This record gives sequence, C-alpha cells and structure tokens, in this order.
Amino acid sequence: MLGAIIGDIVGSRFEWNNIKTKDFELFTDRCFFTDDSVLTICIAKAIIESNGNYENLSGNTIHYMKSIGRMYPRCGYGGRFYSWMFFDDNEPYNSYGNGSAMRVSCAGLVASSLDEAKELSNKVTRITHNHPEGLKGAEAIAVCIYLAKTGSTKEEIEKYVRDNYYNLDFTLDSIRNIYKFNETCQGTVPVAIEAFLESNSFEDAIRNAISVGGDSDTLAAITGSIAESFYGIPNELRDIAKSYLDDRLLKIVEEFESIYLPKIAG
Repeated sequence: MLGAIIGDIVGSRFEWNNIKTKDFELFTDRCFFTDDSVLTICIAKAIIESNGNYENLSGNTIHYMKSIGRMYPRCGYGGRFYSWMFFDDNEPYNSYGNGSAMRVSCAGLVASSLDEAKELSNKVTRITHNHPEGLKGAEAIAVCIYLAKTGSTKEEIEKYVRDNYYNLDFTLDSIRNIYKFNETCQGTVPVAIEAFLESNSFEDAIRNAISVGGDSDTLAAITGSIAESFYGIPNELRDIAKSYLDDRLLKIVEEFESIYLPKIAG
C-alpha cells in the first residue's frame, strides 16, 4: 500500500508538468498526496473492518470511500467519481479509468491465493469501475502484487500478464518521447507494469514511471504498488512519505501495516 502512496506523492508535482527523465529529486515541498493515496487508504480501511470476512467488502468499500473520501474534496477526484462519491446513488458508472488500478493494491497484499486476489480486486472495483477494461486493469495489478509478494520472478510475472491481460509489446525507451496523458486503464496499466519490469529497485521503479510522463501520479502509484511487493521499501523512503499524510490517513496506514506486515527493503 505504501508503495502506491509513495508513487502518488512523488508523481504529484509532475502530473501536469511531465519530466521525461529519471534524474529528479524524489520528494520536495511541492509534493502532496492526491486522490490516489486517499482511495488506496479507504480500501485499506474497508479491508481492516472486514476482518477477514470479505462477503461485504464491496459495501464496506463504498462506506469508507464516501465517509473518508468526502473529507478530501479537493484532492483530485475525477468528475464522475466525484459525483458518485458526493451523491447517495451507489450504482457503478461503467468506468474504465485508471483509478481502479491505482487504488487496488491492498487487495493483492492481503490475498491468500491468486483467485482471492482476483476476487478481492473485483469486489473493490466493481462498485464504480464495472467496465471490462476497468475490472481488467485493477485485477492485473492485484495479481502482479500477489505474484510479487509470493516470490514469483519478473519473468513469471511478465508471462502471466502477457498471457492473461496485456501484450507489453514495447519498452519505456520506445514510448517515452511520444507517451501522453492517458486516464484509461488500457493506456496506463501496461506502462506501469513495464516500468516495474525494467526496474532494479523500488526507487528505480518509481523513477521509471515518472520518466515516461503521462498521468504521472497515478502511473507511479500503480508501479509503486507492485515494486513494494517485489523489492520492499527502504525505511528512509517510508518515513518521508508518511510525513506527507495527515493524522487521519496515517493512522489507517499504520493500522493496516500492523496487521499485514510490510516488506522492508534490505
């Protein structure tokens, strides 16, 4: 989960001011958390309160997205999600936006099997992003996280993605100069996965994602969520990232990590 938050915070200052290089300062006073972090944390809270019984995880997710999410009305929600969150109608709106993939990391982190990763992803995604591409993008990331945390190699993760979700028929260098802002799952998720696959550390994965441009905070959040499970996060980066969160969000992060112990980079 914190991997997604770090990617979001680092990418926040580049979303509307893309930088096509890996050479930049990770954290500055211009960084901030966005809706990517808030909604990731809302799902974390829903999972905590489900207490291992995920029968009503969708309902819990709706509850915490609306109760916690409404406290951050200016954090960058998309227009249709904003309307969904601030009105009482809980019906999904057939979205295939990349928001489904940037918030799903906890589903992969807590899953005890590959099938459960898919099931939990579906439960926290279908409440808004019930379009097939929205569901696929979230599931692909939850699966990558599960495979990474259970010891799969990058080659095994890549093969599973190619066989079941996306072609990945590109490199970052081949798209960096032409890649533009894209809010869809199909335009963001494959790039985020490739940024992880081409990395050599957690920090390098974040730098890869930012260097491509596009929807930088969300792209880096998705990449960071996989990289956390594969590499772990250095304590120094963990501590810096937590300093950007307010007490309400930090409390949920720490509660989640006290139950589902995070992987720390060696």
